[in-house]
Amino acid sequence: MNKIWISMLALLLALPTFAQKDKDHDFKVAKNMDVFNAIYKNLDMMYVDTLNADEVIGYGIKAMLGSLDPYTTYYPESDQKELKRMLTGKYAGVGALIRYNNQLQTVVIDEPYENMPAAEAGLKKGDVILSIADTSMVGKEVSYVSDHLRGEPGTSFIIKIKRPSTGKEMKMKVTRRTIQMPYLPYYGMLQNQVGYINYNSFTENSARDVRRAFIDLRKQGAKSLVLDLRDNGGGSVQEAISIVNMFLPKNKLILQMKGKLKRSNNEYKTSVEPIDTVMPIAVLVNENTASASEITSGSLQDYDRAIILGTRTYGKGLVQATMDLPYNGQMKLTTAKYYIPSGRCVQALNYKHSRGGYVEHVPDSLTKVFYTVGGREVRDGGGIKPDVEVKPDSLPNIAFYLAGARDSNEVMLNYEVDYIAKHPTIASPEEFALTDADYEEFKARVLKANFKYDRETEKYLKDLEKLAKFEGYYEDAKPEFEALKKKLSHNVAKDLDYNKATIKRLLENAIVAAYYYQAGAIRNSLRYDKVVKEASRLLNSPEEYAKILHPKKK
Repeated sequence: MNKIWISMLALLLALPTFAQKDKDHDFKVAKNMDVFNAIYKNLDMMYVDTLNADEVIGYGIKAMLGSLDPYTTYYPESDQKELKRMLTGKYAGVGALIRYNNQLQTVVIDEPYENMPAAEAGLKKGDVILSIADTSMVGKEVSYVSDHLRGEPGTSFIIKIKRPSTGKEMKMKVTRRTIQMPYLPYYGMLQNQVGYINYNSFTENSARDVRRAFIDLRKQGAKSLVLDLRDNGGGSVQEAISIVNMFLPKNKLILQMKGKLKRSNNEYKTSVEPIDTVMPIAVLVNENTASASEITSGSLQDYDRAIILGTRTYGKGLVQATMDLPYNGQMKLTTAKYYIPSGRCVQALNYKHSRGGYVEHVPDSLTKVFYTVGGREVRDGGGIKPDVEVKPDSLPNIAFYLAGARDSNEVMLNYEVDYIAKHPTIASPEEFALTDADYEEFKARVLKANFKYDRETEKYLKDLEKLAKFEGYYEDAKPEFEALKKKLSHNVAKDLDYNKATIKRLLENAIVAAYYYQAGAIRNSLRYDKVVKEASRLLNSPEEYAKILHPKKK
């Protein structure tokens, strides 16, 4: 009884402190609002130039939100279409990727989507966009051209292009329609009865198609599944719950949201009977796997339902909601953090804009330990750590510049466009390959174009040289530095030979996409995908798979 009275007394003594804190907070809010209003009123009245209210106050709003997390954003009336596109994955346009051509210094078609207006009108990779509805696009940036390609569904316009393979200028009529970004670009069977689903966005109603794809794969004989969530930035939480529900029993807790307000606190559980609770599953993730993708992969990991392969995920454990603002504006703001079944939050510990937005993952020593259903140790502090780490092959520096770095001369793009023009058809995505003669032709083009790029070894050597001079060692080591410079001097022909396999794959994949679109490009890349190969190997090694999910306790 005495303990109860002591607790009540402590609570009563604390109440004035809480009330004082609330009062101080309210005073600071009111004070700073008054100061802000006074500053703007004086600027508007006395500043030497007339102020643009939208611009000046807009900067103030951006600065205020910029002190918070990267996901809290203001959308004025003029940006409502962009917000809607982001939330739904839909927009009204022509359905094509465009890019800036560094050599021509203007925008070109990069990849039309399958069965979309751009492809149906006959637009092809490399086509130079000259004008849209009589408005010149020459020399314009990608954002400018993109704004003109988009519009209301059903509206038509004339696009004028120049086809580089023929040099001819052509006009085409294109009718805009609602474009759904491809969220399930490909699924199919791999070797050894392994099903594969490539899923890149949790857009509205997309889980329904993932469900259909899985059922179809089982009909085709799939005995295990690879679910590829690499580069999937997330989307709808409800779609994530639906996909997890395919593999977990009804009424399992998947997600808890915890925020400042009660209405921000929610629980999500599986609500229907699953399709399959026993098939071995491997989920592929990387550093761009985020949000709803982390809910999916993390939940399957926490319930020991799947093995996770790849590299550590992004670490976005924050929940956003939209709210209406005056004058048809909207704000997307972070209202809660989410916690997956083990109780951990995947959010990187530091996420403020002031620290550069996304922050590196913290050492395990600074994180908290949680446990899966089977007792495996997992941690918070930023992202989902894979059960099996498999790092993809890094892209050589020469390949990065060939593929279109800002100062490249587009020799790779030009080769691809010319190859496509000379070949009306090519082999299937799984079988297509450039010959050695094809690569030699490409190599000759690169050398003839006097292609240059920044080599990492040269950068490091220059830095080392500066440091040696600063510390006084350079003169003694000068002969060695000069000899190293000669050995590390540009030899593009040698670099092209050394990196032949990687560069050939890039060329082949881009060419295949022009004939077979995104699905074909994925089918082509699976031949060389080391993460997929390792996943398939583990799925066909029952003992090793079981050992990862259910290790023997020490």
